[in-house]
Amino acid sequence: MRTCRVGLVGAGGVAQRHARVLAGFEDVELLGVTDVARDAAAELAGAHGGRSFADVDELLAAGPDAVYVCVPPFAHGPVEEAVIAAGIPMFVEKPVAVDLDTAERIAALVQEKGLLTAVGHHWRYLHVVEQARQLLADRPVRMVNGAWLDKVPPVAWWAVRERSGGPVVEQAAHVLDLVRALVGEAVEVTAYGDGTPPPVDGADIDSVTAATLRFAGGAVGTLAAACVLTWKHRAGLEILADGLALSLAEDGLVIRDADGERRVESDPDGARVAVDRAFIDAVTGVGDDIRVPYAEALRTQRLALAVAESARTGRSVTLPTGPAATRSLAAVPTAVTEGVSVDA
Repeated sequence: MRTCRVGLVGAGGVAQRHARVLAGFEDVELLGVTDVARDAAAELAGAHGGRSFADVDELLAAGPDAVYVCVPPFAHGPVEEAVIAAGIPMFVEKPVAVDLDTAERIAALVQEKGLLTAVGHHWRYLHVVEQARQLLADRPVRMVNGAWLDKVPPVAWWAVRERSGGPVVEQAAHVLDLVRALVGEAVEVTAYGDGTPPPVDGADIDSVTAATLRFAGGAVGTLAAACVLTWKHRAGLEILADGLALSLAEDGLVIRDADGERRVESDPDGARVAVDRAFIDAVTGVGDDIRVPYAEALRTQRLALAVAESARTGRSVTLPTGPAATRSLAAVPTAVTEGVSVDA
């Protein structure tokens, strides 16, 4: 059995979760951790038998077999560029960036290098997602309604638009990723924000955002995002097809059809383990189940940023489809429709 030596960039809550999961794999060794908060890096590394590194370059020089990039949205870019240049398989936590230019640049470098990548959209590994896909296989989706109704997380950067991207990019990306997986690609979005930030020092994000979406396959949909509560109220989506209604969340799937209503329980913790297991298996050559490589996550990033841009400007945003989807949204001519393309 080959041992995979993993380096972590970042020592926050998400990195800690990955470290706990990886520590449970017999074929993984935590090589070490680097973070701008040196004490946090040392504490996380020490908890799992690794060492603390001064910076990314020092971590890469130690020769990891894979690197996890678990940094805030605004910190993406330079870390990925260094890992790609070193030719090391890379797991990136979502969102992959705070802007589109960074994500497009990293995606191009990944493609040029032919690098093995994965992104932490772990909802794709929920078994109820596959069950929903099977139920929809022979029924065209008519409507999808997604929501992420939550609180402001307790980190200083989260409520600042230039550092987090706001609730749609930082939180609701999970929902938008599932919408893409189950309904298909959106071609146009129109969104509105309330223009009022949550009552947090320095906040400049919208407290609530509402969006409508039009899909290439003919379906229509909505997205609601909010951070005005003191608890996580709801995160998931409802899908309507002919004679079928699905309500999907991280903790389960509710199915309603001519046979009545039934609920299938889910295993969110199992999905968090599965996303890491799939990446390690791919790195070591014993598996091939990476469901969201970087190029796939880029499409979700484009959609999330299209919603955010429409809410900021009050104008519709058109998304590229087909071969054009490989280009930056900024390259899509605005004359095609009355909408505007996203400016990163």
